[in-house]
Amino acid sequence: MLVLGLNLQVLFAQPAGTAGGAAAASPAASVALPAPRWVAAPRITGRLRAADVGLVVNSEDGYSVAVGAYYARRRGLDPAQVLHVALPLRGTLSAEEFADLRERIEAHFGAGTQALVLAWAQPYAVDCNSITGALALGFDAALCRNGCAAPARTSPYFNSRSARPWADHLMRPSMLLAARNVAEAQALIDRGVAADGLLARRGAPTAHALMLTTHDAARGVRSLLYPPAGPLGGLPGAGSIDVEVVPAAAMAQARDVLIVQTGSAQVDLAMPPRWLPGALADHLTSFGGRLADPRHQSTVLDWLGSGATASHGTVSEPCNHLQKFPHPQVLLLHYTQGASAIEAYWKSVAWPQQSLFVGEPLAAPFARY
Repeated sequence: MLVLGLNLQVLFAQPAGTAGGAAAASPAASVALPAPRWVAAPRITGRLRAADVGLVVNSEDGYSVAVGAYYARRRGLDPAQVLHVALPLRGTLSAEEFADLRERIEAHFGAGTQALVLAWAQPYAVDCNSITGALALGFDAALCRNGCAAPARTSPYFNSRSARPWADHLMRPSMLLAARNVAEAQALIDRGVAADGLLARRGAPTAHALMLTTHDAARGVRSLLYPPAGPLGGLPGAGSIDVEVVPAAAMAQARDVLIVQTGSAQVDLAMPPRWLPGALADHLTSFGGRLADPRHQSTVLDWLGSGATASHGTVSEPCNHLQKFPHPQVLLLHYTQGASAIEAYWKSVAWPQQSLFVGEPLAAPFARY
């Protein structure tokens, strides 16, 4: 974690004098922040459903075969929605191996396939790109020369109202069904299915979105983007959600948690919160998406293993550019309108080339239909 990125637009506006500089001089530590206020998000209608996704299974990987079959059954996928490929069992693909995979995907799936579900835990990267970022936006070799210093490709899907990303933007967001083992992956899938419409029903519990504060100034820069604490009004469903800005230690006692965002190299999940099905959780750190080589940092697998349903992490050094991590308010505002987990997460990251999205993609707790 080194330097703060350039502004993309008003959604990433920072106090004067905060862009650039070393992480030790983070604005969160040195500049008085303005009172938080809500940003704008478009009103969305519709969401991705099971009929809109293509499932990719690695026939060389027993985990992938088992998890893919379970996912297809639980989400009722048609056999034509499933593509079997042969991939090496390692964390990173070469550019040539990836090009072959992408060609197979584009040849198999038609215009109706809006998003991809990758039924494996590895490979998770293509050189310095995440596999999910490369599949959606194309492999960017230039980023690997200095992934920290330069801006990445901007996603046209960021904070978009689109419910048809392939039709509208010629990109298919993707998400890995990754877990530490098959049993954990099946439990993850079950949580995603159980989430559908859970908070759009009468008598639904009040969900909680925890915006955690830490003493890690470099990784805590997203506090600039935290929403105001308190209930989020105007939700279309029957449920409600409270936003809480609290110290990281408060997470262990929390109940009915739907969203957690924080910044730290390690996350303490020895006593996890009581997650709701469909919970999203992530931490801003350098290597949260390096599933096989996290370099002594917590990864998305820690969140998912504790009971969350989807997460985000980067696979190569991103610095702490705000645009390379989920925007707290954009994530929250899309998810609570009924978007699925894959839509809410993808729409919250402006520069997703290094971003690995992991979890059950179709979980949609605020969906009304």
